[in-house]
Amino acid sequence: MTTAPDGSAAVAALRTTSAIRQRAQHLLQRARDGDSPWFLVDDDGLGHAAVEVADVTRGRYPTLAIPYHSRWRHFEAGGVDRRAELRTRTADVTTADRARSMIDLTVVSVLLDAGAGTEWHYTEPGTGLRLARSEGLGVASWHAFCSGLFSSDPADPLRADADALRCLDAEKLAGAFQVDPGNPLVGLAGRVELLHRLGAHLAAHPDVFGSHGRPGGLFDTVNGPSIAAHDLLSVLLGTLSGVWPADNAIGGQPLGDCWRHRAVPGPGLSHGWMPFHKLSQWLTYSLLEPFEWAGVAVTDLDGLTGLPEYRNGGLLLDTGALRLRDLTLAERDWAVGDELVVEWRALTVALLDELAPLIRDHLKAPQLPLACVLEGGTWATGRALAARLRDGRPPLSIVSDGTVF
Repeated sequence: MTTAPDGSAAVAALRTTSAIRQRAQHLLQRARDGDSPWFLVDDDGLGHAAVEVADVTRGRYPTLAIPYHSRWRHFEAGGVDRRAELRTRTADVTTADRARSMIDLTVVSVLLDAGAGTEWHYTEPGTGLRLARSEGLGVASWHAFCSGLFSSDPADPLRADADALRCLDAEKLAGAFQVDPGNPLVGLAGRVELLHRLGAHLAAHPDVFGSHGRPGGLFDTVNGPSIAAHDLLSVLLGTLSGVWPADNAIGGQPLGDCWRHRAVPGPGLSHGWMPFHKLSQWLTYSLLEPFEWAGVAVTDLDGLTGLPEYRNGGLLLDTGALRLRDLTLAERDWAVGDELVVEWRALTVALLDELAPLIRDHLKAPQLPLACVLEGGTWATGRALAARLRDGRPPLSIVSDGTVF
């Protein structure tokens, strides 16, 4: 007698960037063939997008010394070298301990980095800088981390651990992010729940995160003279996929940022699922530097995909590379799991892979990693176009709980 498959093979396949790319490319070809009910693809618009991104990139990085697209860019908001402050505060610890602290900070901050909404801002103590959106979230989480909010040990504030995260109080996080009725932050409750779940999953994997459940345990378990970026992503997906509150699962195994689309091919139980793992990949991009600063070389950066979020997706719509079949679709709100949104994100991944070499050609930088193309880059251009056209709002309105977008 044969037993029903438990879905492990399907889950493993869906946790790869090769599956993301293959399925996204299928939906792109379908749209190019005119079979998408939602979108049309215009290759002339793709060329226009490449010119826009190249111009923005040259303006931001005239020498083309472009860093990675990373949470650490937000920690540099306002031209303040906050990393130097952290180096000063960790001057007496080992390189490994400093790396663990930086990894702790990065993981927590990335999980707090989803759309803030247009009304929220953060005024930084000391500098008086008024910061919004991702920069505000990054700097707010930086100060929350440095204050010891995510540590259960008052004698060791510069860390995050399972006990503190599981017990985090929504009121304390709101205070750290200066949230009040006049300064509302989209998805605050979702962010708190995400950190609670992070704490639980850190504690559930002491083999990876150590006895205290610190994200920095990654430095000890994913280490060596060099590591491949996808290997780091694989560890994150294998241990933290259950952090995301989406109900998506196969055989009881959580899929995380992976959504149903009826036109997505695939074998067995993986059929009809479109994976993205956007926050996990954003986290992986953001961990590259803490590993490199500690002397670990990270290889195969382009094994990761472009990030399917509303700045990159907005770039494609606002430059005409993608067009809605029915313009009235932009007038309603959409849920993350709606097929239109799933397809928009998939087309974003596939078109970023086509856009990147066009941008490199314009910049005469053929070896520029995708992580730098994004930073130079596609994300900043998407934001600039949104500011120019809609006061910063994305071209499609997505109802978010603060855990995907």
